[in-house]
Amino acid sequence: MRALVYHGPGERSLDVVPDPTIAAPTDAIVRIDTSTICGTDLHILRGDVPEVRPGTILGHEAVGTVVESGSAVTTFAEGDRVLVSCITACGRCRFCKEGHFGLCTGGGGWILGHTIDGLQAEYARVPFADTSLHHVPEELTDEQVLFLADILPTSYEVGVLAGRVKPGDVVAIVGAGPIGLAAILTARLFTPATIIAIDLSPARLAKALDFGADVVIENGAEDAVAKVLKLTGGLGADVAIEAVGVPETFELCTELIRPGGRVANVGVHGHPATLHLEKLWIKDVTITTGLVDTFTTPELMKLIAGGRLDPTPFATHRFELGEAMEAYDVFADAASTHALKVVLTGHPVHLPPAVELEEVGAV
Repeated sequence: MRALVYHGPGERSLDVVPDPTIAAPTDAIVRIDTSTICGTDLHILRGDVPEVRPGTILGHEAVGTVVESGSAVTTFAEGDRVLVSCITACGRCRFCKEGHFGLCTGGGGWILGHTIDGLQAEYARVPFADTSLHHVPEELTDEQVLFLADILPTSYEVGVLAGRVKPGDVVAIVGAGPIGLAAILTARLFTPATIIAIDLSPARLAKALDFGADVVIENGAEDAVAKVLKLTGGLGADVAIEAVGVPETFELCTELIRPGGRVANVGVHGHPATLHLEKLWIKDVTITTGLVDTFTTPELMKLIAGGRLDPTPFATHRFELGEAMEAYDVFADAASTHALKVVLTGHPVHLPPAVELEEVGAV
């Protein structure tokens, strides 16, 4: 099969590799119909995630179809259409029983495209299938659910929920890439008074307005701290969400926050950031970090099915799996291409029943 393979920092290629096989009774083999590239994949290629060994297939977000399941898999069968979560859960360890699947000590956690082969391929082996896959409702398209694999639950859990966003809050989101935009989208579920998006790119700030931000600040061209203080009567934001993963954006969040406020770090950091405790301790600021657990995936799926949440605008560019090298170039050069998420199709994409019937009728 074809797969996008990591060969060390800065090195990747589309290779022909052996098809995956069942290695444990709890495994399933999934035909990957639709996948996407994550900002974390770019961090891996920069060498920021040294646990990823050369020769690993990248990718941890996909929608696909089960083609084979191990003897211990009882929830999924051949032909089932599934969302493959970025987090794999053994379902038995202490952390899984607490709903902290990202901390799984039973062989799960973030392993796909990290410590085992991932999903940017024609087929993938998914361990602990019963507790790591999600059935996809027939009426939903691949692109409606694809971003539930990572960015939506990540922004919602590690940003919005960890930041304890509540009605009437002023929420400052630093970074208007896919994670920041997903934070805007899901923060709106809690009716904050004002959502402020901060970024260097005017194009991304325009997208932030489309996704529901009330105010945008072009950092660098404007003094972000001064503007947030002005908007909040000199207090600062109630919640600041870091959605980039570089020291400067984390430190900016700690400057934007009001006394008693909450800073939720979502970005993946590859370098140390300075924590100015000499200024923060007396302000009673809470700082949270974390890896997504994906415990909210079923909840978010219901919101999409009910028309309360629409993640499809994230898909800005589409490629076939055979064009994965070009897709990476487009995604990595988002400043020029204005890419949010690129969609890779390995097999025909699922269409709603009405569309399929219409096409059959046309023939």
